[in-house]
Amino acid sequence: MTTSDRARQELAQLFPDGPSSLATTDPEYLSLYQDFAFDEVLARTSLSRVDRLTVQLGAIIAVGGQTEFRAMATAALNGGVSAIVAKEVVYQATAYVGMARAIDFLVVLNELLTDRGVALPLEGQSTTTPADRLEAGRAAQSAIVGTAAVDRMYEQAPADAVHFQEFLSANCFGDHYTRTGLDVQRRELLTFAILVGLGGADAQVAGHVAMNLHVGNTRQHLLDVLTVLVPYVGYPRTLNGLGAVNDGAPADHD
Repeated sequence: MTTSDRARQELAQLFPDGPSSLATTDPEYLSLYQDFAFDEVLARTSLSRVDRLTVQLGAIIAVGGQTEFRAMATAALNGGVSAIVAKEVVYQATAYVGMARAIDFLVVLNELLTDRGVALPLEGQSTTTPADRLEAGRAAQSAIVGTAAVDRMYEQAPADAVHFQEFLSANCFGDHYTRTGLDVQRRELLTFAILVGLGGADAQVAGHVAMNLHVGNTRQHLLDVLTVLVPYVGYPRTLNGLGAVNDGAPADHD
């Protein structure tokens, strides 16, 4: 069993139904995880519980952890994450991990919500239409990435590949970033968490460090996200993310 008073208090809030079956089969493993994730890690971050659980859910999707997603989505709903925000996590992740992975987590979340008596579908959060999603998406993309950078990506795209830029503007940004339910700062922190958890996306992680700074998030916000991801994505991916933060948002050593 967990030995930390802080961890026990946090777990009581998030898992009021009691510990998982690992308490019987692997008590040492569970104790190590719980003391680390729900005490030591929390002592080193200033993220709110809702923001912490939101980015953790995104990273858990990215690593493909369906069992842990079910547990942590339950914890998130117990801990103040709304059904709409939980859904937005899965929707936002789709642009980065693909529907083939994301749909499994959507099914799990729908089961959890249905078990809680939540009527589905939830209220729609889309703000674009098929007619304006490209224009609105490119405007959102320019606000997040920078107009000059987006214009340059279009200008430098080969004629036979410009549709990938259009996909990014219309689908990634027009279909996802324009949605309500999460503001742009939280969407960017969530995207950073998803990309760190995904692994093998170093260029995109670096790009989203810059985007986070552009929308008003800080180095400390990014460090807080990395801190709460350690138990769920491991050290190699976390440290790769830390390298991108150190390069893109250097620490002040004065």
